[in-house]
Amino acid sequence: MPPIPASERTPLVENLLAIIDAQHQRIQQLEEMVQQLRDEIAILKGQKPRPKIAPSQLEASQPPALKGSAKRPGSEKRSKNAELIITREHWLDVPNAPPGAVHKGYERYVVQDLLIQAEVTCYWRQRVLTPDGHTLLAPLPPGLRPGCHFGPELIRFLLYQHHHCGVTQPLLLEQLEEVGIAISAGEIHNLLTENVAIFHEECAALLPAGLAVSTWVGVDDTGARHEGRNGYCTVISNDLFALFASTDSKSRVNFLKVLRGASTAYVINAVAQAYWEEQGLAEEWRKKLSTGPLSFADLRGVANAAGSIGDGSRAGGADCHRRGLAGLPDRARCLAGVKDPQRRRTAVRHPGACVVLGPCRAAVDAHGPV
Repeated sequence: MPPIPASERTPLVENLLAIIDAQHQRIQQLEEMVQQLRDEIAILKGQKPRPKIAPSQLEASQPPALKGSAKRPGSEKRSKNAELIITREHWLDVPNAPPGAVHKGYERYVVQDLLIQAEVTCYWRQRVLTPDGHTLLAPLPPGLRPGCHFGPELIRFLLYQHHHCGVTQPLLLEQLEEVGIAISAGEIHNLLTENVAIFHEECAALLPAGLAVSTWVGVDDTGARHEGRNGYCTVISNDLFALFASTDSKSRVNFLKVLRGASTAYVINAVAQAYWEEQGLAEEWRKKLSTGPLSFADLRGVANAAGSIGDGSRAGGADCHRRGLAGLPDRARCLAGVKDPQRRRTAVRHPGACVVLGPCRAAVDAHGPV
Protein backbone atom coordinates (compact mmCIF):
# COMPACT_ATOMS: atom_id res chain seq x y z
CA MET A 1 0.00 0.00 0.00
CA PRO A 2 1.47 3.39 -0.95
CA PRO A 3 2.07 5.88 1.85
CA ILE A 4 -0.80 8.28 2.62
CA PRO A 5 0.08 11.92 3.32
CA ALA A 6 -0.90 13.32 6.71
CA SER A 7 -3.22 15.88 5.07
CA GLU A 8 -5.33 13.03 3.65
CA ARG A 9 -5.53 10.94 6.87
CA THR A 10 -9.12 11.74 7.80
CA PRO A 11 -10.87 9.81 10.62
CA LEU A 12 -12.55 7.64 8.01
CA VAL A 13 -9.19 6.79 6.40
CA GLU A 14 -7.67 5.97 9.80
CA ASN A 15 -10.55 3.59 10.58
CA LEU A 16 -10.16 1.89 7.20
CA LEU A 17 -6.42 1.47 7.73
CA ALA A 18 -7.04 -0.09 11.15
CA ILE A 19 -9.58 -2.52 9.64
CA ILE A 20 -7.12 -3.49 6.87
CA ASP A 21 -4.35 -4.08 9.42
CA ALA A 22 -6.60 -6.26 11.58
CA GLN A 23 -7.69 -8.29 8.56
CA HIS A 24 -4.06 -8.75 7.50
CA GLN A 25 -3.10 -10.11 10.92
CA ARG A 26 -6.16 -12.38 10.89
CA ILE A 27 -5.19 -13.75 7.47
CA GLN A 28 -1.69 -14.54 8.70
CA GLN A 29 -3.11 -16.42 11.69
CA LEU A 30 -5.44 -18.42 9.45
CA GLU A 31 -2.59 -19.27 7.05
CA GLU A 32 -0.49 -20.58 9.94
CA MET A 33 -3.45 -22.63 11.19
CA VAL A 34 -4.05 -24.08 7.71
CA GLN A 35 -0.35 -25.05 7.44
CA GLN A 36 -0.46 -26.77 10.82
CA LEU A 37 -3.53 -28.75 9.77
CA ARG A 38 -1.83 -29.73 6.50
CA ASP A 39 1.24 -30.94 8.44
CA GLU A 40 -0.94 -33.03 10.76
CA ILE A 41 -2.79 -34.56 7.79
CA ALA A 42 0.56 -35.37 6.12
CA ILE A 43 1.81 -37.09 9.28
CA LEU A 44 -1.39 -39.15 9.54
CA LYS A 45 -0.91 -40.22 5.90
CA GLY A 46 2.66 -41.27 6.63
CA GLN A 47 4.12 -38.31 4.76
CA LYS A 48 6.61 -35.69 5.91
CA PRO A 49 5.32 -32.27 6.96
CA ARG A 50 6.54 -29.05 5.39
CA PRO A 51 10.13 -28.40 6.48
CA LYS A 52 10.92 -25.37 8.59
CA ILE A 53 13.40 -23.28 6.62
CA ALA A 54 15.33 -20.76 8.63
CA PRO A 55 15.46 -17.19 7.27
CA SER A 56 18.50 -16.14 5.27
CA GLN A 57 21.41 -14.70 7.24
CA LEU A 58 22.76 -12.69 4.31
CA GLU A 59 20.95 -9.52 5.36
CA ALA A 60 21.59 -9.98 9.06
CA SER A 61 23.55 -7.25 10.78
CA GLN A 62 27.27 -7.90 11.05
CA PRO A 63 28.87 -8.07 14.53
CA PRO A 64 30.61 -4.87 15.56
CA ALA A 65 34.29 -4.63 14.75
CA LEU A 66 36.71 -5.31 17.58
CA LYS A 67 38.29 -2.19 19.03
CA GLY A 68 41.69 -1.64 20.56
CA SER A 69 43.76 -4.72 21.27
CA ALA A 70 40.83 -7.14 21.20
CA LYS A 71 41.42 -10.20 19.02
CA ARG A 72 38.93 -12.18 17.08
CA PRO A 73 38.09 -15.70 18.41
CA GLY A 74 40.55 -18.30 17.20
CA SER A 75 43.26 -15.84 16.18
CA GLU A 76 45.71 -17.33 18.68
CA LYS A 77 45.75 -20.76 17.01
CA ARG A 78 49.08 -22.34 16.12
CA SER A 79 50.58 -21.75 12.71
CA LYS A 80 49.33 -24.14 10.05
CA ASN A 81 52.78 -24.30 8.44
CA ALA A 82 54.63 -25.16 11.66
CA GLU A 83 54.31 -28.94 11.23
CA LEU A 84 54.64 -29.13 7.45
CA ILE A 85 57.47 -31.26 6.06
CA ILE A 86 59.31 -29.34 3.37
CA THR A 87 60.01 -31.68 0.44
CA ARG A 88 61.64 -29.19 -1.92
CA GLU A 89 63.16 -25.73 -1.68
CA HIS A 90 63.72 -23.07 -4.35
CA TRP A 91 65.84 -19.95 -3.83
CA LEU A 92 64.48 -16.99 -5.79
CA ASP A 93 66.56 -13.91 -6.51
CA VAL A 94 65.30 -10.46 -7.46
CA PRO A 95 65.54 -10.14 -11.26
CA ASN A 96 67.37 -7.11 -12.62
CA ALA A 97 68.23 -5.69 -9.20
CA PRO A 98 69.46 -2.04 -9.51
CA PRO A 99 73.14 -1.30 -8.96
CA GLY A 100 74.05 -0.79 -5.33
CA ALA A 101 71.24 -3.02 -3.96
CA VAL A 102 72.24 -4.79 -0.74
CA HIS A 103 71.30 -8.41 -0.08
CA LYS A 104 69.17 -8.70 3.09
CA GLY A 105 68.47 -12.41 3.19
CA TYR A 106 65.45 -14.40 2.06
CA GLU A 107 61.80 -14.34 3.09
CA ARG A 108 60.03 -17.66 3.72
CA TYR A 109 56.94 -18.39 1.57
CA VAL A 110 55.41 -21.91 1.76
CA VAL A 111 53.18 -23.33 -0.99
CA GLN A 112 51.35 -26.69 -0.73
CA ASP A 113 50.54 -28.60 -3.88
CA LEU A 114 49.39 -32.08 -4.87
CA LEU A 115 51.13 -34.24 -7.45
CA ILE A 116 49.19 -37.19 -8.90
CA GLN A 117 50.95 -39.04 -11.67
CA ALA A 118 51.57 -42.58 -12.83
CA GLU A 119 54.87 -44.14 -11.78
CA VAL A 120 55.94 -47.20 -13.73
CA THR A 121 58.95 -49.14 -12.46
CA CYS A 122 60.69 -51.91 -14.37
CA TYR A 123 62.52 -54.42 -12.17
CA TRP A 124 65.27 -56.39 -13.90
CA ARG A 125 65.42 -59.59 -11.87
CA GLN A 126 68.68 -61.47 -12.08
CA ARG A 127 68.46 -65.12 -13.08
CA VAL A 128 71.33 -67.42 -12.18
CA LEU A 129 72.03 -71.07 -12.88
CA THR A 130 73.49 -73.04 -9.99
CA PRO A 131 76.12 -75.76 -10.50
CA ASP A 132 73.52 -78.44 -9.76
CA GLY A 133 71.31 -77.20 -12.61
CA HIS A 134 68.73 -75.21 -10.64
CA THR A 135 67.63 -71.70 -11.63
CA LEU A 136 67.41 -68.88 -9.06
CA LEU A 137 65.47 -65.65 -9.64
CA ALA A 138 66.03 -62.46 -7.62
CA PRO A 139 63.08 -61.76 -5.28
CA LEU A 140 60.88 -58.70 -5.63
CA PRO A 141 61.21 -55.84 -3.13
CA PRO A 142 59.13 -56.09 0.09
CA GLY A 143 55.57 -54.83 -0.26
CA LEU A 144 54.95 -56.14 -3.78
CA ARG A 145 52.43 -58.95 -4.17
CA PRO A 146 53.69 -61.97 -6.13
CA GLY A 147 51.92 -62.14 -9.46
CA CYS A 148 50.45 -58.65 -9.06
CA HIS A 149 51.73 -55.89 -11.34
CA PHE A 150 50.35 -53.02 -9.26
CA GLY A 151 52.26 -51.41 -6.41
CA PRO A 152 51.17 -50.97 -2.79
CA GLU A 153 50.54 -47.22 -3.14
CA LEU A 154 48.08 -47.80 -5.98
CA ILE A 155 46.30 -50.50 -3.95
CA ARG A 156 46.13 -48.18 -0.93
CA PHE A 157 44.67 -45.46 -3.13
CA LEU A 158 41.97 -47.80 -4.45
CA LEU A 159 41.03 -49.04 -0.97
CA TYR A 160 40.86 -45.53 0.46
CA GLN A 161 38.88 -44.06 -2.42
CA HIS A 162 36.40 -46.94 -2.58
CA HIS A 163 35.78 -47.76 1.10
CA HIS A 164 36.41 -44.41 2.79
CA CYS A 165 35.36 -41.90 0.12
CA GLY A 166 32.63 -44.02 -1.49
CA VAL A 167 34.01 -43.78 -5.05
CA THR A 168 32.46 -46.44 -7.28
CA GLN A 169 34.55 -48.85 -9.34
CA PRO A 170 33.56 -47.31 -12.74
CA LEU A 171 34.67 -43.87 -11.49
CA LEU A 172 37.91 -45.34 -10.17
CA LEU A 173 38.58 -46.90 -13.58
CA GLU A 174 37.95 -43.57 -15.30
CA GLN A 175 40.15 -41.71 -12.84
CA LEU A 176 43.09 -44.11 -13.19
CA GLU A 177 42.87 -44.10 -16.97
CA GLU A 178 43.01 -40.28 -16.95
CA VAL A 179 46.16 -40.41 -14.81
CA GLY A 180 47.76 -42.92 -17.18
CA ILE A 181 47.36 -46.26 -15.35
CA ALA A 182 46.64 -49.22 -17.66
CA ILE A 183 44.17 -51.29 -15.67
CA SER A 184 40.89 -53.08 -16.33
CA ALA A 185 37.59 -53.00 -14.44
CA GLY A 186 38.02 -56.64 -13.44
CA GLU A 187 41.49 -55.99 -12.01
CA ILE A 188 40.12 -53.13 -9.89
CA HIS A 189 37.43 -55.46 -8.57
CA ASN A 190 40.02 -58.12 -7.73
CA LEU A 191 42.27 -55.65 -5.90
CA LEU A 192 39.30 -54.50 -3.78
CA THR A 193 37.87 -57.93 -2.95
CA GLU A 194 40.71 -60.45 -3.02
CA ASN A 195 43.72 -60.95 -0.72
CA VAL A 196 41.94 -59.22 2.16
CA ALA A 197 42.83 -61.77 4.84
CA ILE A 198 45.14 -59.25 6.51
CA PHE A 199 42.19 -56.93 7.09
CA HIS A 200 40.15 -59.73 8.68
CA GLU A 201 43.09 -60.54 10.95
CA GLU A 202 43.36 -56.90 11.97
CA CYS A 203 39.61 -56.76 12.67
CA ALA A 204 39.78 -59.92 14.79
CA ALA A 205 42.64 -58.46 16.86
CA LEU A 206 40.85 -55.14 17.41
CA LEU A 207 38.36 -56.24 20.09
CA PRO A 208 40.80 -58.07 22.40
CA ALA A 209 43.22 -55.16 22.17
CA GLY A 210 40.46 -52.65 22.89
CA LEU A 211 39.11 -54.60 25.87
CA ALA A 212 42.60 -54.98 27.31
CA VAL A 213 42.98 -51.20 27.71
CA SER A 214 39.35 -50.27 28.44
CA THR A 215 37.48 -49.94 31.71
CA TRP A 216 34.04 -49.81 30.05
CA VAL A 217 32.36 -50.45 26.71
CA GLY A 218 29.03 -49.43 25.21
CA VAL A 219 26.91 -51.50 22.85
CA ASP A 220 24.09 -50.85 20.40
CA ASP A 221 22.51 -52.64 17.47
CA THR A 222 20.24 -51.71 14.61
CA GLY A 223 18.63 -53.38 11.64
CA ALA A 224 20.74 -53.43 8.47
CA ARG A 225 20.86 -55.18 5.11
CA HIS A 226 23.85 -57.50 4.62
CA GLU A 227 24.51 -59.52 1.47
CA GLY A 228 20.94 -59.02 0.29
CA ARG A 229 19.32 -60.19 3.55
CA ASN A 230 17.82 -58.43 6.53
CA GLY A 231 20.16 -58.59 9.49
CA TYR A 232 21.57 -56.53 12.32
CA CYS A 233 24.66 -54.46 12.88
CA THR A 234 26.09 -54.65 16.41
CA VAL A 235 28.61 -52.05 17.56
CA ILE A 236 30.84 -52.32 20.63
CA SER A 237 32.79 -49.12 21.28
CA ASN A 238 34.11 -46.53 23.68
CA ASP A 239 36.43 -43.54 23.38
CA LEU A 240 39.34 -45.75 22.26
CA PHE A 241 37.93 -48.13 19.63
CA ALA A 242 34.81 -49.20 17.73
CA LEU A 243 33.91 -52.67 16.42
CA PHE A 244 31.05 -53.28 13.98
CA ALA A 245 29.73 -56.80 13.40
CA SER A 246 27.02 -58.01 11.00
CA THR A 247 24.86 -60.72 12.57
CA ASP A 248 21.48 -62.39 12.12
CA SER A 249 20.25 -61.63 15.64
CA LYS A 250 20.12 -58.81 18.19
CA SER A 251 19.66 -60.94 21.30
CA ARG A 252 21.79 -60.82 24.41
CA VAL A 253 23.37 -64.13 23.44
CA ASN A 254 24.40 -62.62 20.12
CA PHE A 255 26.00 -59.66 21.89
CA LEU A 256 27.99 -62.02 24.12
CA LYS A 257 29.17 -63.99 21.07
CA VAL A 258 30.43 -60.78 19.46
CA LEU A 259 32.02 -59.64 22.73
CA ARG A 260 33.90 -62.91 23.32
CA GLY A 261 35.11 -63.36 19.76
CA ALA A 262 36.76 -66.76 19.43
CA SER A 263 36.13 -67.69 23.07
CA THR A 264 33.16 -70.01 23.71
CA ALA A 265 33.51 -70.74 27.45
CA TYR A 266 30.69 -70.06 29.94
CA VAL A 267 30.91 -69.85 33.73
CA ILE A 268 28.45 -69.75 36.62
CA ASN A 269 29.84 -67.36 39.24
CA ALA A 270 28.69 -65.10 42.07
CA VAL A 271 27.41 -62.44 39.68
CA ALA A 272 25.22 -65.01 37.89
CA GLN A 273 23.82 -66.33 41.15
CA ALA A 274 23.03 -62.80 42.34
CA TYR A 275 21.21 -62.15 39.09
CA TRP A 276 19.14 -65.34 39.48
CA GLU A 277 18.04 -64.16 42.91
CA GLU A 278 17.26 -60.68 41.59
CA GLN A 279 15.08 -62.12 38.81
CA GLY A 280 13.14 -64.30 41.28
CA LEU A 281 14.43 -67.71 40.24
CA ALA A 282 13.25 -70.38 42.71
CA GLU A 283 15.76 -71.30 45.39
CA GLU A 284 15.42 -74.98 44.48
CA TRP A 285 16.67 -74.31 40.95
CA ARG A 286 19.44 -72.02 42.16
CA LYS A 287 20.78 -74.80 44.38
CA LYS A 288 20.58 -77.38 41.60
CA LEU A 289 22.39 -75.13 39.13
CA SER A 290 25.05 -74.14 41.67
CA THR A 291 25.89 -77.72 42.72
CA GLY A 292 26.50 -78.99 39.23
CA PRO A 293 29.29 -78.04 36.80
CA LEU A 294 30.22 -74.35 37.04
CA SER A 295 32.10 -73.98 33.75
CA PHE A 296 31.17 -75.10 30.24
CA ALA A 297 33.06 -75.28 26.97
CA ASP A 298 30.28 -73.70 24.93
CA LEU A 299 26.61 -72.72 24.96
CA ARG A 300 25.47 -76.23 24.00
CA GLY A 301 27.08 -77.58 27.15
CA VAL A 302 25.11 -75.07 29.24
CA ALA A 303 21.87 -76.03 27.49
CA ASN A 304 22.50 -79.76 27.96
CA ALA A 305 23.26 -79.28 31.64
CA ALA A 306 20.08 -77.24 32.08
CA GLY A 307 18.01 -79.90 30.32
CA SER A 308 19.53 -82.74 32.35
CA ILE A 309 18.65 -80.93 35.58
CA GLY A 310 15.07 -80.40 34.41
CA ASP A 311 14.04 -83.81 33.10
CA GLY A 312 17.18 -85.96 32.82
CA SER A 313 17.06 -85.98 29.01
CA ARG A 314 18.91 -84.23 26.21
CA ALA A 315 15.66 -83.01 24.63
CA GLY A 316 15.23 -80.24 27.16
CA GLY A 317 18.77 -79.02 26.64
CA ALA A 318 18.41 -79.05 22.87
CA ASP A 319 15.17 -77.06 23.07
CA CYS A 320 16.76 -74.61 25.48
CA HIS A 321 19.70 -74.20 23.15
CA ARG A 322 17.38 -73.68 20.19
CA ARG A 323 15.41 -70.97 21.95
CA GLY A 324 18.56 -69.13 23.07
CA LEU A 325 20.24 -69.08 26.48
CA ALA A 326 21.70 -65.98 28.10
CA GLY A 327 25.22 -66.42 29.44
CA LEU A 328 28.29 -64.71 30.71
CA PRO A 329 31.71 -65.31 29.12
CA ASP A 330 34.60 -66.71 31.09
CA ARG A 331 37.18 -63.95 31.69
CA ALA A 332 35.41 -61.12 29.85
CA ARG A 333 34.47 -57.55 30.64
CA CYS A 334 30.72 -57.15 30.25
CA LEU A 335 28.63 -54.23 29.09
CA ALA A 336 28.67 -50.94 30.99
CA GLY A 337 26.88 -47.73 30.20
CA VAL A 338 23.73 -49.08 28.51
CA LYS A 339 20.79 -46.65 28.78
CA ASP A 340 18.33 -49.44 29.49
CA PRO A 341 19.94 -52.22 31.55
CA GLN A 342 16.89 -54.46 31.12
CA ARG A 343 17.34 -54.42 27.37
CA ARG A 344 20.29 -56.82 27.53
CA ARG A 345 18.82 -59.30 29.99
CA THR A 346 17.39 -62.43 28.48
CA ALA A 347 15.71 -65.01 30.71
CA VAL A 348 14.87 -68.31 29.01
CA ARG A 349 11.81 -70.03 30.42
CA HIS A 350 11.66 -73.79 29.80
CA PRO A 351 9.41 -76.38 31.45
CA GLY A 352 12.46 -78.37 32.55
CA ALA A 353 15.01 -75.63 33.18
CA CYS A 354 15.50 -71.91 33.62
CA VAL A 355 19.05 -70.66 33.47
CA VAL A 356 20.18 -67.05 33.31
CA LEU A 357 23.90 -66.50 33.70
CA GLY A 358 24.08 -62.95 35.02
CA PRO A 359 23.44 -59.37 33.86
CA CYS A 360 25.57 -57.78 31.15
CA ARG A 361 26.29 -54.62 33.14
CA ALA A 362 28.55 -56.43 35.61
CA ALA A 363 32.28 -56.92 35.50
CA VAL A 364 32.10 -60.64 35.87
CA ASP A 365 35.51 -62.16 36.25
CA ALA A 366 37.90 -61.81 39.13
CA HIS A 367 40.81 -62.88 36.92
CA GLY A 368 40.81 -59.65 34.97
CA PRO A 369 39.95 -58.71 31.37
CA VAL A 370 40.37 -60.82 28.29
